[in-house]
Amino acid sequence: MRIVITGGAGFLGRRLARKLLERGTLTDARGQPRTIASIVLLDVVPADLPADPRVAAVTGDLADPAVIARAVAPDTDTVFHLAAVVSGQAEADFDVGMRVNLDATRSLLERCRALAAPPKFVFASSLAVFGGPLPDPVPDNAPLTPQASYGTQKAIGELLVYDMTRKGFVDGRSLRLPTVTVRPGKPNKAASSFASGIVREPLAGIDAPCPVAPTTRMWVTSPRTVIDNIVLGHEAPASAFAHTRSVNVPGIRVAVGDMVAALRAIAGDAVADRVKWQFDPAIDRIVSTWPANFAPVLGPALGMRADADFAGIVRAYMADDMPRA
Repeated sequence: MRIVITGGAGFLGRRLARKLLERGTLTDARGQPRTIASIVLLDVVPADLPADPRVAAVTGDLADPAVIARAVAPDTDTVFHLAAVVSGQAEADFDVGMRVNLDATRSLLERCRALAAPPKFVFASSLAVFGGPLPDPVPDNAPLTPQASYGTQKAIGELLVYDMTRKGFVDGRSLRLPTVTVRPGKPNKAASSFASGIVREPLAGIDAPCPVAPTTRMWVTSPRTVIDNIVLGHEAPASAFAHTRSVNVPGIRVAVGDMVAALRAIAGDAVADRVKWQFDPAIDRIVSTWPANFAPVLGPALGMRADADFAGIVRAYMADDMPRA
């Protein structure tokens, strides 16, 4: 079985690759279990490859059809499409967001359409496809009403995935991921980047600005849990879906102030006091459009789960990804 992971050099892409290598098998679009023979990590920057002969990298612009053709070879069985321009950057640079988040997604789907056998296609969508006045909690069948360019691009991607699935070109699944925290590494241009920074930086002895109010609520998940849920989304049989291939992935609702309180309870006052409340209207304007409370039904029916609480998310970061002195 040949698998392609776009965004393969990123944190989630690398983590997903390690998870798949540990599993050793996945089901293909016909529902048959297959041994994983190769995983291709496609990204615009070189991937830090696991020491495993089954893993290879393709480096290049995802919006370039020639790069896609190199990565998605004729015998590709599954594509995990994780690559994207993040929310803040997509809002600040409309053309870049459309080129990567929309045009490249369609090019990737068209490449899959050209394969002899339809592959599975797992699309990393986002809760940002929702916005504006919504029921509380948000049900699975809430209308897509994105309030920023990133959410709009993800919503269009979902519709493309569904339509190409309906036509038999791919076996697609769009997973609307909660905000993933705590991510290791450096801050990025995502509007949600602070949700990792207010834990990661203080634990490293660095002050961390928080651009939203303590009362701001978010729908979040840990890296551990989201990778498990992505794999479950892939493994779900086609018969588990009906009129849609989009799934609201479970998360937990937590106020930003409660995130800091959990950090304080675990790491102490000196660490938590490194969070500095510095309101940024541009970030707040984006984050405030995202709903923070969902009532997922399909996701749990597929076996997906949420983290127990934010304290567990902090502890998972400390165990899995926090740099050691």
